[in-house]
Amino acid sequence: MDVKIESSWKNVLESEFDREYFLTLSKFVKNEYSSKTIYPPPGFIFHAFWLTPFDKVKVVILGQDPYHGPKQANGLCFAVNKGITLPPSVQNIYKEIESDLGYRAKYPQGDLEEWAKQGVLLLNATLTVEANKAGSHQNKGWENFTDFVIKILSEQKDHLVFILWGNYAKKKGVVIDRKKHLVIESPHPSPFAARTGFFGSKPFSRCNEYLIAKGKEPIDW
Repeated sequence: MDVKIESSWKNVLESEFDREYFLTLSKFVKNEYSSKTIYPPPGFIFHAFWLTPFDKVKVVILGQDPYHGPKQANGLCFAVNKGITLPPSVQNIYKEIESDLGYRAKYPQGDLEEWAKQGVLLLNATLTVEANKAGSHQNKGWENFTDFVIKILSEQKDHLVFILWGNYAKKKGVVIDRKKHLVIESPHPSPFAARTGFFGSKPFSRCNEYLIAKGKEPIDW
């Protein structure tokens, strides 16, 4: 895997690329792309990092796996490519935006790139997946890499907002320094969990209130 990553991220992550786990991961991923159908397309593995440079990050939303259906995954957690039917979780996210902020989501296509360009890092724990096999690239090394991303953000940045939906994201967020950053936790927006506390959790207004209080531009959701 030839790691092409935005320069400000490269500066803080370069040491990880030489670690043994990442070299093993790279070999695995390269072999998977050469022999199977893997999502997202290889040029989009690090798409979240390109759209949201390290020095521009204000908000972090954590996901788990890329979508494993055709033309869905674009390298941003929860997002799907334009023209693709919105997954139920994204539909529920948009419902909560409307309930929380009093307006319909500004970017209804579902690709969420406009969020990313404003400083919302849409980070999956695992950055690749085999077609039609959810979780197929878990425990191959991606989690080590994305744990380091969260750790370095927590250590080197101030006053970020981390939005953790569901138990998986909450566990992954244990390394966050909660004295320096705002952590917003709730159940996952999936149809199985949304009504147990995601709806009504108001993550978008809480996020923007914190950013404004810290002298930062709020996110136009």
